[in-house]
Amino acid sequence: AVVSTQSTGAFEAIKYAKDRCFDVVLVDTAGRMQDNEPLMRALSKLVAMNKPDLTLFVGEALVGNEAVDQLVKFNQALIDNNVSAEAGTKSIIDGILLTKFDCIDDKVGAAISMTYITGQPIVFVGTGQQYPDLRALNVKSVVTALLR
Repeated sequence: AVVSTQSTGAFEAIKYAKDRCFDVVLVDTAGRMQDNEPLMRALSKLVAMNKPDLTLFVGEALVGNEAVDQLVKFNQALIDNNVSAEAGTKSIIDGILLTKFDCIDDKVGAAISMTYITGQPIVFVGTGQQYPDLRALNVKSVVTALLR
């Protein structure tokens, strides 16, 4: 039962963090394919069981509008599999993290589309392979890239 193992693992990590007064627990769901219904149901169960304070969609900025499609399907799959979501819910995710943001050049418009479609902000952008490479979005750099 992959589902229960993942949900239980996240639950145990959160309990461990609470017991030791950690402020943050990151649960990485390892690349859920938004078109894979069993994996999306498992993810919805993980979210329902653990009630995270923040749910972020992590996508690769380099794929441009494909990232928009991934986000829409991912978010809709979470809504469809979440029994507590109210009718008409626009978004279950709380924000977006875009990786490889330092390489996007002309694909920056997709990032804006993602925030427009979900109504959620880009919380972090990744500019490398390490945790210090996660940064807050620099809106000025996005506007500059759009005007090029």
